[in-house]
Amino acid sequence: MSARLVVLASGAGTTLQAILDACQDPAYGATVVAVGTDRPDTGAERRARAAGVPVFTVRLADHPDRDAFNAATADRIAAARPDLLVLAGYMKILDKQVIGRFRTVNTHPSLLPSFPGAHAVRDALAHGVKISGVTVHWVDEGVDTGPIIAQAAVEIRREDTEDTLHARIQAVERGLYVDTIGRVLRAGPEGGAG
Repeated sequence: MSARLVVLASGAGTTLQAILDACQDPAYGATVVAVGTDRPDTGAERRARAAGVPVFTVRLADHPDRDAFNAATADRIAAARPDLLVLAGYMKILDKQVIGRFRTVNTHPSLLPSFPGAHAVRDALAHGVKISGVTVHWVDEGVDTGPIIAQAAVEIRREDTEDTLHARIQAVERGLYVDTIGRVLRAGPEGGAG
């Protein structure tokens, strides 16, 4: 039986597309059963619809506070009965109403614990490090503080800008994330934190 994935995304959906592509292979053992966004008309929404995957949007602005937003997001995720919640460029911080309820994985453009937060690539360049990379981790209630599942290094080149480094990290990230999600699912519910 195929594992059920709910993917949350905020942007262009390139990581979502890599996951959708992987799910086309029955050996991968997973199906994206819903995609959630935090704003309408994203690239991720268009990619999901093109693949025939149901989409839901929960906007923070439509709720009186973050608690209500998180409760509404959790309800929409729960309706899809996921085995794993996958964050793929989702740019809202979720609280225990979501994180405490669903096994959740995320990816981050640095070698955590170095450079957590929204500006990891910029921070790595500003600090002059020679190696950056990508981390796949379990999501907890902190910002990029959950247990690390997998990492891959990406060398920083002298001529790198924030855009060029981020593009190279993203190219590595997609393959690592897809492979790691597959390993997590094959390990089953006891295969890690979450």
